[in-house]
Amino acid sequence: MRTRRHRDKGFFITLEGPEGSGKSTQAVRLTAALKRASYSVVHTREPGGTPLAEAIRRVLLSASSHESVTAETEALLILAARSQHVAHIIMPALQRGQVVICDRFSDSTFAYQGYGRDVNMQWLRTANDVASGGISPDLTLLFDLPVSVGLARRRKARGKQNRLDRESQRFHRKVRRGFLALARQAPRRITVINATRRPEDITSTTLALVFNQLSRYRLVRKRKS
Repeated sequence: MRTRRHRDKGFFITLEGPEGSGKSTQAVRLTAALKRASYSVVHTREPGGTPLAEAIRRVLLSASSHESVTAETEALLILAARSQHVAHIIMPALQRGQVVICDRFSDSTFAYQGYGRDVNMQWLRTANDVASGGISPDLTLLFDLPVSVGLARRRKARGKQNRLDRESQRFHRKVRRGFLALARQAPRRITVINATRRPEDITSTTLALVFNQLSRYRLVRKRKS
């Protein structure tokens, strides 16, 4: 992986977690808080972020049950979307000195396709290095909670289920274990946050962690009018 001083002047934050962890809500709140603090922020997501990558997202989440999607096909589609996303959104923003907040990134690929689908992890890491241009987040926040709690939240929040929502609890437990294993492997980058608490308490923890990290870097901030 390239080091941050070789690739950008910005700061790259990813939010990760199993289904129903509330990370998307926290990404919105974090973006708003950073903007209030005069940071220049780009809020994006994966799979997605560009028109082509969003089209791939729709294919992945709404694929017909009449044609099963192989684990390798799923991984390759996600990596193709990431290549577009990094080239057109993430890398340019980092080079401009902005804070990039991304709802899912490489760790989701390793957790879902590697641990969850049993795709060869060495192959995944090599392919991801190509798709991501070698960049790695400066900070990753992993919102963790029991699978049963997360899936119950998803059922309550939305009526129609996507393809991942319909996966077995066994699959989602493998994904959660994968995320926690990744956190143990990269403790300096990945911080695990208890996502079973009230959203307001999670937000307080998230903001404290992020602002503490950002205080160590001299990022360009907008002048308040």
